[in-house]
Amino acid sequence: MTFTATVLTLYPEMFPGALGLSLAGRALAEGKWSITPVHIRDFATDKHRTVDDTPAGGGAGMVLKVDVLAAAIDRARVLSPNAPVIAMTPRGRPITQARVRDLAAGPGVTILCGRFEGFDERIFAGRGVEEISVGDIVLSGGEPAALMLLDACIRLLPGVMGAPSSGAEESFEDGLLEYPHYTRPTEWEGRTIPEVLRSGDHAKIAAWRKQRAEDDTRLRRPDLWERHRDARGQPASGARHEHEDLGS
Repeated sequence: MTFTATVLTLYPEMFPGALGLSLAGRALAEGKWSITPVHIRDFATDKHRTVDDTPAGGGAGMVLKVDVLAAAIDRARVLSPNAPVIAMTPRGRPITQARVRDLAAGPGVTILCGRFEGFDERIFAGRGVEEISVGDIVLSGGEPAALMLLDACIRLLPGVMGAPSSGAEESFEDGLLEYPHYTRPTEWEGRTIPEVLRSGDHAKIAAWRKQRAEDDTRLRRPDLWERHRDARGQPASGARHEHEDLGS
């Protein structure tokens, strides 16, 4: 089954963009996934191909028209009837690795890219569109966010990454940040690779990596740590170890 991406956008020339390079580009050439940019303006009905209008109630900027968006989504659902339709918007639910895995396991995705002040609100309920955010930031349009979402999905497709384990031992896969990595030279500007990683003792290395993942998550992303702690059903004090105890 080929993962199929349909992107509804005012700038179809932005795709595949960076996704035509490296792992994603090779997978695209090998037919492991496909992408179809659809120009939203093609669904405008007036001679000027108008896709936006002024906000109801007044205010700055322009809003993408619900009738034009609906027609574009209807067309996308003909192309990929089983793919979820996702709108990239800062008002959406933050994307998670778990949701990315769900999407990557499916037939593909249709992504609606906003511009201007965003979408007419009626499109979400009217066409069953899922709202997703890639972070607490505002971009000039949904296209960069769409590229990010697609990259996250594509790298998980079978055969895209070299080693099957590459996608497992990573940040967020088990609710934690990934442990830190090192490589040669052993010493650089007075900083050395932790001794445990040079010990050859795989059990000790695994324990060190697990502990560092837990401690780094607790210190850097307390929000993730609280969710991870709650999922394990143990108090936060159970992981309060300092980095100097880890051989770092």
